[in-house]
Amino acid sequence: MSIAEQVTSLLAPLADPARAARMSAYMRDQFAFHGIPTPARRAALKPLVASLKGADPGVLLDAATALWRAPQRECQYAAIDLLAAHVKRFDDAHIDALLALARQAAWWDTVDALAALVGTVVRADTSQRQPRMDAAARHADLWTRRIAMLHQLGWRAETDLARLFGYAGQLAHEEDFFIRKAIGWGLRDYAHHDPEAVRAFIVENDASLSALTRREAAKHLDMQQ
Repeated sequence: MSIAEQVTSLLAPLADPARAARMSAYMRDQFAFHGIPTPARRAALKPLVASLKGADPGVLLDAATALWRAPQRECQYAAIDLLAAHVKRFDDAHIDALLALARQAAWWDTVDALAALVGTVVRADTSQRQPRMDAAARHADLWTRRIAMLHQLGWRAETDLARLFGYAGQLAHEEDFFIRKAIGWGLRDYAHHDPEAVRAFIVENDASLSALTRREAAKHLDMQQ
């Protein structure tokens, strides 16, 4: 069996229709679910994921692409788990494929998980790979732009501040909820490392930032200072 077929065969017996209905409702009934909690899914797939140590990155991406075509959302989550377990094997040649996955059956759950994966790949060689995020920030697809805005989450002192603030300013005019939320989230995350820089950015760009973005960005800041 292919990797994708092995994954689906391991997940199918764990299906819980009642839980599946609740999970689908939480995601606005956009996706079908098996109804498998994350710990159970990961436990079932752990031996398979471990057995793929040393696998060619292209093989892993092919498996993820096949899983993305499966109707149950847990298959996409399994694909992300598979990629995350072997993320150190990916390089700049694989960034486009990861971004392409984000544009399929797209919603915040898979997109944000892929943003973390893309961020890990980019962080391993920022001088060569960060410019790829400049193109992503200009992409016609909003989810790709969201990944550009979020890919530096958790980088703290390693954050490319010019890009963080640059993307925030570049995307600030957009009216989409998920973009506005992402800008606020990215700024709030960096504020844990340098609150003064984020506070100054909010003040300087107050007129262009949406209320949602300002609220998210300033959640843990004292804006009276």
